[in-house]
Amino acid sequence: MRLTLTTALLTALALPAAAQDWQEILDEARGQTVYWNAWGGDGRTNAFIEWVGERTEELYGVSVEHVKLSDTAEAVTRVVSEKAAGRDDDGSVDLIWINGPNFLTMKDQDLLYGPFVSDLPNSQYVDLSADAPAAVDFTEPVEGMESPWRLAKFVFIHNQARVDAPPASMAAMVDWAEANPGRLTHPDPSNFMGATFLKQALIELAPDRYALQQPVTDEAWQAAAEPLWAWYDALRPNLWRDGESFPENESVQHQLLNDGEVDISMAFDPAAAASLIQQGLLPETARVFVPDEGSLGNVSFVAIPYNAAHAEGAMVVANFLLAPETQAHMQNIEVLGSYSVLDPETLDAEAQTAFDALPDAPALPALDELGDTLLEPHASWMTRLTEAWTERYTR
Repeated sequence: MRLTLTTALLTALALPAAAQDWQEILDEARGQTVYWNAWGGDGRTNAFIEWVGERTEELYGVSVEHVKLSDTAEAVTRVVSEKAAGRDDDGSVDLIWINGPNFLTMKDQDLLYGPFVSDLPNSQYVDLSADAPAAVDFTEPVEGMESPWRLAKFVFIHNQARVDAPPASMAAMVDWAEANPGRLTHPDPSNFMGATFLKQALIELAPDRYALQQPVTDEAWQAAAEPLWAWYDALRPNLWRDGESFPENESVQHQLLNDGEVDISMAFDPAAAASLIQQGLLPETARVFVPDEGSLGNVSFVAIPYNAAHAEGAMVVANFLLAPETQAHMQNIEVLGSYSVLDPETLDAEAQTAFDALPDAPALPALDELGDTLLEPHASWMTRLTEAWTERYTR
């Protein structure tokens, strides 16, 4: 026993303090099962999460159970309920794929574990400076309370065999829809993708984009809503089914595009067209386009609830998601095709080579083809927007 203790002590003395702390986390995490609550509506993402669990089990003895959500708010509500019931330990949610309003809710109500991101060894590969995309979530400072894992950017998808020149802006969609009645639609705004379509228009048409970066006020809303509803009132009569019904989600809209019922779909993933073609879910002539002024973009994060039963295991998973080899695997169009959150300047030659060697596809756009990234509005704008649309257009 004395030899074991002495060996352990010598090992600890040889390690930097940060490495010692991380080793303690690895030791605590071994044998844990992490309940990762994440949207379950995409087969390739589900397969990637399954792969993550296989690798963390193999490398660290940490398994992952994917709790598939239809809406992230389901997991947030569960944590809120547990806090109300006094369950401040041994919570049922260990890790959440989270963004925007849901993150703001958990942060405001002190429902998050952390800050923990700077404790992750692989955070060295991410730009965490104050104004970097990985440091801000819908204008809300992350402050180490959630860890990035994939980039997202809003894109449109069209069938170039039918559409030579897709509309170059949200404003131009009015004329395009009038010339092509019934060939355009969007998911119901109760769905994230439908709300994103409206947010893209809100940003392009807003008289003061800076106001969107602040919490919404009645005065700011009135100024922004006037041009938005004028645009939508002109667009709606020429939408699919006269704008009286809408696809439930983006998957349904992709099917409409594949079936030739509409000519344009949309996604929050630049690799979506290439991925869907590969799966046989879109024609070979499907291609991505973005408005000339650019499109919405953000970072997908994972967060750990304050009462997580397996916080150490959740940190191990979050760290694994930031490993260069994990990010390169994720960006592979044959796997998931999601763009990496890592700063290329931090990667060594071996890691960069792994990215350079990734396969290409005709429908996979280069980063410089995606235009500027428009900032997400403050999370309160999305809530106000979807509620106002429902009140105005649902009878």
